[in-house]
Amino acid sequence: MEAQRFQCVPGVRPNGGIRVELPFDPAVAWEDRDAYHVVGTIGGNRFRGELKPGSPWAIELGPTWCEEPGFGPGDEVPVEIALEGPQTSNMGADVADAFRDEPEAARFFDSMPTFYRNNVARSIAAAKRPETRARRIGDAVALAKARQREP
Repeated sequence: MEAQRFQCVPGVRPNGGIRVELPFDPAVAWEDRDAYHVVGTIGGNRFRGELKPGSPWAIELGPTWCEEPGFGPGDEVPVEIALEGPQTSNMGADVADAFRDEPEAARFFDSMPTFYRNNVARSIAAAKRPETRARRIGDAVALAKARQREP
C-alpha cells in the first residue's frame, strides 16, 4: 500500500489546530475499511492519527501539534501519508491468503488500531513451528470475523 504525497494549504480548525483535506479517496488508494490509522508528515513535521471521514476525508491535528509547525496560515506544504502498522496484505502470504477468504474479517482487522494489529503480527511472527503459525493465523481470522480485538 503506497504512501500518498501531495501539496496542500492546511485549514484552521474552529477550536485550534489544523485540518488537511485529502485530495484522494482512501478507499480507492488503500481499500475500503472502517477506519484509517495513518502516519506521515505535514510540512516536514511527523504526525500519526486516524483519518476523519467525510467528503473529503481529512487529517485533523490539535493545537498542541501546531505550536511550532514551521509554516503559517496560507502556506502551501508537502504532505506524505501512509497506513500505519501491519496490514493483512503485508504480514506474509499465508496471512494474506487466510484473510482473503474472509473479506469482512480482513476489513475489521485492517481497521483496528495499530496496537492490536501489532500484537497479532508479533504473535504470528514469533511462532517457531508451521502448525503454530497456522493456528495463530486461524485464531486471528476467527477473532476478526467475530469483530473482536482480543480473545
